[in-house]
Amino acid sequence: MGAGATLQTIVATDCGSTTTKAILIEKVGHTYRQTFRGEAPTTVEAPFEDVTRGVLNAIAEIEELSGRKILDGEKIITPSGRGGDPKVGVDIYISTSSAGGGLQMMVAGVVASMTGESAQRCALGAGAIVMDVLASNDGRLPHEKIERIRSLRPDMILLSGGTDGGTVTHVVEMAEYIAAADPRPRLGMSYNLPLIYAGNKEARERISEILGKKTALTITENLRPVLERENLVPSRNKIHDLFLEHVMAQAPGYKKLIEWAGAPIMPTPAAVGLIMETIAKKQGINLIGVDIGGATTDVFSVFQGIFNRTVSANLGMSYSISNVLAETGLDNIMRWVPFSIDEQDLRNRIKNKMIRPTTVPQTLDELQIEQAIAREALRLALGHHKTLATGLKGVQQERSISDVFEQKGSGDTLVDMLRLDLIVGSGGILSHAPRRVQSMLMMVDAYEPLGVTELAVDSIFMMPHLGVLSTVNEQAATDVFVRDCMIYLGTCIAPIGQGKWGERCVEFSLAFEGGRAPLQETVTFGSLRLVPLGVGEEATITLKPSRQVDVGAGRGESMERKVRGGVVGVLLDARGRPLQLPTEHAARIRGLIDWHKALNLYPFSQA
Repeated sequence: MGAGATLQTIVATDCGSTTTKAILIEKVGHTYRQTFRGEAPTTVEAPFEDVTRGVLNAIAEIEELSGRKILDGEKIITPSGRGGDPKVGVDIYISTSSAGGGLQMMVAGVVASMTGESAQRCALGAGAIVMDVLASNDGRLPHEKIERIRSLRPDMILLSGGTDGGTVTHVVEMAEYIAAADPRPRLGMSYNLPLIYAGNKEARERISEILGKKTALTITENLRPVLERENLVPSRNKIHDLFLEHVMAQAPGYKKLIEWAGAPIMPTPAAVGLIMETIAKKQGINLIGVDIGGATTDVFSVFQGIFNRTVSANLGMSYSISNVLAETGLDNIMRWVPFSIDEQDLRNRIKNKMIRPTTVPQTLDELQIEQAIAREALRLALGHHKTLATGLKGVQQERSISDVFEQKGSGDTLVDMLRLDLIVGSGGILSHAPRRVQSMLMMVDAYEPLGVTELAVDSIFMMPHLGVLSTVNEQAATDVFVRDCMIYLGTCIAPIGQGKWGERCVEFSLAFEGGRAPLQETVTFGSLRLVPLGVGEEATITLKPSRQVDVGAGRGESMERKVRGGVVGVLLDARGRPLQLPTEHAARIRGLIDWHKALNLYPFSQA
């Protein structure tokens, strides 16, 4: 958009399933800043059945707080400065949405682990929840496949299969199953279900014959034109277009919203992914981002410039909290709780949270239990993510002797914790933890970062707004991301290896800038040490590990590097990797209490 360069004031909304969040961004001098925010309940459902009501209510709150006139009745005043008054109007309105359950898709491929997985990566990257992955070799009988397609009622189907010029029979067979099922879309009975065909181009004609009349068919470039290459961007763009044209157009009030917006409305997770990609590219870093919600947990990663997103649709902190318990088991949650608790009592507390999803912990015990569950939800979601963020399967790669020793063949995960530069957390439990150090330790405990890793949280969950803004004005999006959105917690230093608790793990010395006396200490196995280092401050750390320990340069090898501070500081985690908690009950509780004291994690705890 040409308007990008001249934007001075921007209003952006994210229409979530429960809350619509609006932010005002203004150019202050040469940089863009987020200045005011408002929120209101989302109004997709009865009695309003019009998403724009919630949007107007959230923007009205910004008007009140900022003294800027943005609304003229039920219209957003654009551009700013109408009638010569600089306090009237905004230059552009943009929005993201996951209201009405977001974008729900079904994907189909020929081989589950190849085109099926590519199709899944593509849909997830576009911000969808993938309801099912169908494949010729998924073990289901034809009538079971047809029944499944009929009963799911997705918003959209992505069909892929075959490399260009390869065999067409299997992908045609999948198309015939879809045609036989004659699927109806989830929203609105009056229109045909959008279907994107992104498979072997030789089969396009046959696919058009089979599905052209039964679905709203769109044909785009093959996802896997050759085995060695994935080509996801054309299909991802088509998913966004169809999301607007078909899915959003059926949801109440969206036609009006689309008319107001100065850029296409994006699915919320796609926008979050986009800002992550933009930042990783701009800063040349590898990152992992997580958004832990009430019903789902989204994980994003960018490694070596390759973007991946996964949705753990059954892991969340309110609606899906019982699923976390079912998947991880009670023992795994109990291991993070620093006091003895009856098993039935813990189960009851978890069920209470599920039936009253909007409650917040009232006591320290409740907070500690909720944060213990969050560790497991985060850990499981990253595990899911690693299985899908992989190299391409089915590709024969040339392997040298060193590769054989490293055992990194094709299809291995791209998520390499030792090469990870930054972890970004968002979602209520991380963004709104009573103390920032709690967010930092939850992510460190769940992800077990290796070597040196920075951690940050999204202050008020404005990543979706900034993702869609980056398509209009990248500078505005990155300015606000760095200055207002991200709260840098600090740096975690985690030596790899294990030893007996109490024995020397690593000796470190920190040289600070600005005249502060240097610090030199030995950290023993099983301990945590927190050194305050403020936001924007840097220090040089020298690490001398014991013989069996690796700090990122190899076993027993010393390392020197710069580390950045944050609102928490520099955390030295000498609990060993992989992290092992004491198995004996009393020893584990003692260990947890020691760690919590070392970080002043729960200052009101009597423990």
